[in-house]
Amino acid sequence: MARVLGELCGAVVSGPRVRFGPSPTGFLHLGGLRTALYNYIFAKQQQGTFVLRVEDTDQSRVVPGAAESIEDMLHWAGIPPDESPRRGGAFGPYQQSLRLELYRAASEVLLDRGAAYRCFCTPQRLELLRKEALRNQQTPRYDNRCRHLTPKEVAEKLAQGLDWVVRFRLERGVEPFQDLVYGWNKHEVAEVEGDPVILKGDGFPTYHLANVVDDHHMGISHVLRGTEWLTSTSKHLLLYKAFGWEPPQFGHLPLLLNKDGSKLSKRQGDIFLERFAQEGYLPEALLDMITNCGSGFAGKQMGRTLEELISQFEIGRITTHSALLDLEKLPEFNRMHLTHHIEDEGLRQKLIRELQLLVEHVYGDQQLDKEVLEKEYVEQVLLLRKGHISHLKDLVSGSYSYLWVRPSVSREQLQTISAEVDEIGKLVLGLMTKPAAVWTIEELNKDLRNLQKQTRETKYSSMMKLLRLALSGQQHGPSVAEMMVTLGPREVCGRIRKALSS
Repeated sequence: MARVLGELCGAVVSGPRVRFGPSPTGFLHLGGLRTALYNYIFAKQQQGTFVLRVEDTDQSRVVPGAAESIEDMLHWAGIPPDESPRRGGAFGPYQQSLRLELYRAASEVLLDRGAAYRCFCTPQRLELLRKEALRNQQTPRYDNRCRHLTPKEVAEKLAQGLDWVVRFRLERGVEPFQDLVYGWNKHEVAEVEGDPVILKGDGFPTYHLANVVDDHHMGISHVLRGTEWLTSTSKHLLLYKAFGWEPPQFGHLPLLLNKDGSKLSKRQGDIFLERFAQEGYLPEALLDMITNCGSGFAGKQMGRTLEELISQFEIGRITTHSALLDLEKLPEFNRMHLTHHIEDEGLRQKLIRELQLLVEHVYGDQQLDKEVLEKEYVEQVLLLRKGHISHLKDLVSGSYSYLWVRPSVSREQLQTISAEVDEIGKLVLGLMTKPAAVWTIEELNKDLRNLQKQTRETKYSSMMKLLRLALSGQQHGPSVAEMMVTLGPREVCGRIRKALSS
């Protein structure tokens, strides 16, 4: 549904406009990322606009720096907003705490039309109502007492300087609406809820008023949000009706749950994006995983890029079933996308620079030979280890230290293992003349066994011990064949020759 609007600043926009409206009460986690992603790919598929709106009306829960971090993480994930607090736009400001006058004016409109009223009930009275309901095993709800105040009674209470909030009059007989995911829906909110507060005593709106007012004035055409808001949608449609505004289309996304069906919790430190970024996960892996475990696509397929997610997305394919997230699979998703980055010439250059910095950081105090930081060597390591590592940082772990710290091993040390040092060295140097195309761990293991048969008295285990020491300076670690494949023929020859001449 294309919608052309020009309400603010004479702006004219076309195409779908969607928004992601996080509360800065914490940092962006996987559930929020998934909601943002579905909005982003829906907009981009139809040349629409993706808006970030910070919903900070609950000032008591705002975490300093959270709003900025959320926008940072959207950029890191590769799904930056077209309009946002930082980027600006024709429909700003994009932070609800800066739009209070708009909400105050909207509440006045509803008050003038009789669709809302001032409520003077004290917190103590509301707490008594709540306790009474719980004592009677009922769901707490406001009893709409102030709905029936006359204009004269309201004026008297205002004259007394009593505190007040604005409540919206819920009406019976709500109209059904067609949700893009859940189909036809309606909830008779007036039968189960009291009239909701829409403007608090501190002048801040509640979610219900702020979202309806902002979605209208920002020209939002489609609201894609979590399924927890499905039952509130009839309430929001009553607000649209009271204002006389055309509502957007709604689509409610099923929950993202842990693989055991339990709810994702912000108290789980392992679901925040900053943690994944710090641990070296690629954003593409996260986007791939959170869509793969859900719906909206023709089938489950690992390895999708963001461009493929955009082209293959079909909102009609989103099911009402919750998506079960298995974080244990994330390393495999990351391995696949890291492989793609290594294979791509442009992306590989970025990885080379990152790996050089990692090596300097981890091994910088171990008298690094500067040659191991050269672009050609680092690039060779990446290409040879492609498909074998899940994280770039794997290459600076202890098991790969031999790649970066060239051993200082003397000929005498090697002779303590076998007197046939020179013969073994010459045999290995001869082996290195084989074409690189046939360098596999399996083939090298066969070749090494054949080489051992050409020695006079050195056992295979002793030959492997000698070569491991010459190549890495270590007595334990990956197999010799794996070391040789990873190092490449040139580096292997250089280390063997150095050891023989020391």
